[in-house]
Amino acid sequence: MPTAKTAKPAKKNTTRNASAANANMDAALMKFFTDELKDIYWAEKHLVKTLPKMRKAASSETLADAIANHLEETKGHVARLEKAFELLGKKPQAKKCDAMEGIAKEGQSIIEETEDGSATRDVGIILASQKVEHYEIATYGGLSQLARTLGLDKVAALLEQTLEEEKNADETLSEIAENDINYEAAGEEAE
Repeated sequence: MPTAKTAKPAKKNTTRNASAANANMDAALMKFFTDELKDIYWAEKHLVKTLPKMRKAASSETLADAIANHLEETKGHVARLEKAFELLGKKPQAKKCDAMEGIAKEGQSIIEETEDGSATRDVGIILASQKVEHYEIATYGGLSQLARTLGLDKVAALLEQTLEEEKNADETLSEIAENDINYEAAGEEAE
């Protein structure tokens, strides 16, 4: 039975094919990577339009401020993705992200189905926002690994910077929920 040390691939194996993959920028993995960049680019641009609606629907000032701060970060995510495309020698192009569209629609439904000004609506906004963050965390985590595999270290660094901001946004939302809003909502009467 292999030990934990021998079961884990050596660090050099994760980049051993990077030069081969880099030599063939038309490789299937590169095409897949680029398509996924287009997908998350659409998602981030869509969030730039969606986040102001979420902010407006929030009754908690702390939550509204967190959403406003993340909106500014999201604009930076769009710019970083544009830089990633530039590093790849490609024009930034968006491809509709069905997953983000669905998550955004779910968030809109939560707003429509909860009482204006209620903590319950704020709980719903946090939950919908965390679904967005978790999707982004999964996407940026996977894309940064693919970029490393492809030998695209500068692109990977950009994606990893955004990944950390998405993780921080998720943690902030959890803190807001745990420190106040969930408890306030627990005391609200059902309609």
